[in-house]
Amino acid sequence: MPAISSDVTDKPAMGGPQAGLAGTEDPESANEVAGAGEDSMDDVSAVELSELIQSKESEVEQSIKDRMKELVTDEDGSPLKMLRSFFPENLIYYFEEEYVFAPVLDNVKKHSLLDENFVKTDDGQMQYVENGTVLSHKGIDVSKYQGDIDWNAVKEDGVEYAFVRLGLRGYESGKIVTDEYFEKNMQGANAAGVKTGIYFFTQAVTVEEAQEEAEYVIQNIANYDVKYPIVFDVERIAGGKGRADGLTQQERTDITIAFCEAIKAAGHTPMIYGNVVCFTRLLDMTRLNDYDKWYAFYDDYMYMPYDVSCWQYTEKGKVNGIAGEVDLNISYKTW
Repeated sequence: MPAISSDVTDKPAMGGPQAGLAGTEDPESANEVAGAGEDSMDDVSAVELSELIQSKESEVEQSIKDRMKELVTDEDGSPLKMLRSFFPENLIYYFEEEYVFAPVLDNVKKHSLLDENFVKTDDGQMQYVENGTVLSHKGIDVSKYQGDIDWNAVKEDGVEYAFVRLGLRGYESGKIVTDEYFEKNMQGANAAGVKTGIYFFTQAVTVEEAQEEAEYVIQNIANYDVKYPIVFDVERIAGGKGRADGLTQQERTDITIAFCEAIKAAGHTPMIYGNVVCFTRLLDMTRLNDYDKWYAFYDDYMYMPYDVSCWQYTEKGKVNGIAGEVDLNISYKTW
């Protein structure tokens, strides 16, 4: 969202005296020339000037207040939206009962996407459109929670790709579990011509566990056509119950890099999934510039300055061939 700013620029007076032209032969004339470019206060009293300044300040203050009110009270407004508009140098979110102002880091790669190019269609689907051409690509992500899927209908509905959950590590037990619909979803998507990527929900607490998760993924996709990235989902468990919730930022970043490098070594493209908390608090983004990012943020605007390849913009999407709700994504590239 654009920030509201008021710029005041002092410009030098044009047509002022040129040094040396008046000379010392006519001091009185020189004084007249020297004063030619100066503003005169004769016609404006100090009181009038003060009142004028106060009036302009009041206008600016009222304009800012009106904008703040609009951002909060509009149909899709909120205090967060207002704060984000006025503090573009920060990534702002509400976390553990307080507002967090995370600085936007200079040495993290940024995207060049323009806010005005994001368009929501009449049926609620997001697109990125430039000069009348849709540049984004429609995708979904699925797991056992979507149940049985008619993948041919999904394909006919314009879905180009799907990220399929392969499995997870238990947030209490630490055991690796395969999603019970993984094979069925992979077979159906591959047969229908929907390109597939994989995601795995991690609860690794060591580099060795992350490497174990990567090896588990690589073994289980051997019989499938996986052209899209293999995703490391680093979200926290709600309520602070996850075995990985106590990791430091450095530890979690080390674990993430270990997974990504193992996936890359196997000839696949690694990707990191997270929300604004993950990308400001949980991970050291300065160390992750080499990897694709998949960003989760449920709104009509993509609130993220960092370079991301894919945006998950809703968890309440509707797609032909899926009975209930499904996450919808747009990507800005193909693989």
